[in-house]
Amino acid sequence: MTRIIVRRVIWNEANSEHIKKHNVTKEEVSIGVRNAAYHTQTYKNRYLVVGRSNRRILSVVVKRHAPTAYLVVTARDASKKERRRLYEKEQNK
Repeated sequence: MTRIIVRRVIWNEANSEHIKKHNVTKEEVSIGVRNAAYHTQTYKNRYLVVGRSNRRILSVVVKRHAPTAYLVVTARDASKKERRRLYEKEQNK
């Protein structure tokens, strides 16, 4: 599996507005992708990144823009299955 390293999060107006529908802030997304517990590659060269942002567990879909810069496509609270996998990863550390 390819390991992604997110050092810079890129935003556009549409994506900023879209995450508001999920009650997620830009700050939470930035923290969540930098504290990623795991990621999986999805379609169209996108990645689903699951990580902790303070007290929330977020699922963030990103697309690579540069080697360590990723464009946020969307962000939401993690599903039950995604949270369970995060807990397993944390216990295996």
